[in-house]
Amino acid sequence: MIMLYDNPNKTSHFKPFEELTITDDFMFGVVMSEPSNLKPLLESILNIKIAQIHYPERQKVIDVTYDAKGVRLDVYCEDEKNTVYSIEMQVTDQRNLPKRIRYYHDMIDLNIIDKGENYKELKKSYVIFICCFDPFGTGRYMYTFKRQCQEEPGIFLGDETDSIILNVNGSVGNINSELKATLAYMSGKMPDDGYTKTLDKAVKKVKENEKWRRDYMTFAMKMRESNELTGLSIIISAIKKSRNKLTEQDIMEMFGLSSEQLSAILEAIDANPDMDEWEIANIILFR
Repeated sequence: MIMLYDNPNKTSHFKPFEELTITDDFMFGVVMSEPSNLKPLLESILNIKIAQIHYPERQKVIDVTYDAKGVRLDVYCEDEKNTVYSIEMQVTDQRNLPKRIRYYHDMIDLNIIDKGENYKELKKSYVIFICCFDPFGTGRYMYTFKRQCQEEPGIFLGDETDSIILNVNGSVGNINSELKATLAYMSGKMPDDGYTKTLDKAVKKVKENEKWRRDYMTFAMKMRESNELTGLSIIISAIKKSRNKLTEQDIMEMFGLSSEQLSAILEAIDANPDMDEWEIANIILFR
């Protein structure tokens, strides 16, 4: 086993449990796993009434194939009309929202129907990103996207895939008072609103729960391992491509590896010529 970090028990950039807010991935997932918290949020975003939320799942992972990376969804649920909702918090701007949205819609569809089934089985789906930044720089509270004909703007494709991006720091646009208060709460304020008070109580309740504290530490460690796996797979790919062009010293300096770490990587590559980078990284880190 090889460690790429000095302290294997370090949870990287994760906050202390006591400092979590509703915008943190873990806290958002826990709080919104309760239908009574999730349903009002969806209703305020979409300006609709929902009778019932079915099986909201925290941190749902959709794996399409055996070796697929999959995609982790913060909240994944359905309503009584079989409409699917995926909601995710976005704290930092990685400038890839459009393609992430596209990927989420695709993964949702592939999860709904198995290969070979009729496409008519696909359900109406919403992918909703709540951002702590303005991805388009116009100051809007909300950006709603539907597939629309460019030549005839009045014609919509009607594929029942809607995408919504919310900006917690927005100030432009007409949204209902409930959603405006919710976004303000997510930006760090405490509006005098019934729903935001409910959310704040839910956050405090999670922090008082020792089980959630333990789960958070496990979550943080797993995410760190996932980040380490991704980083190592990238290093392995680069070493495979440049191995015959660079010296071992060059490779160590390029990736900040010790001679022991590089030796372990090279041995794993040579011993498993038919494996891809992810499989080799798993062997190095976890076996």
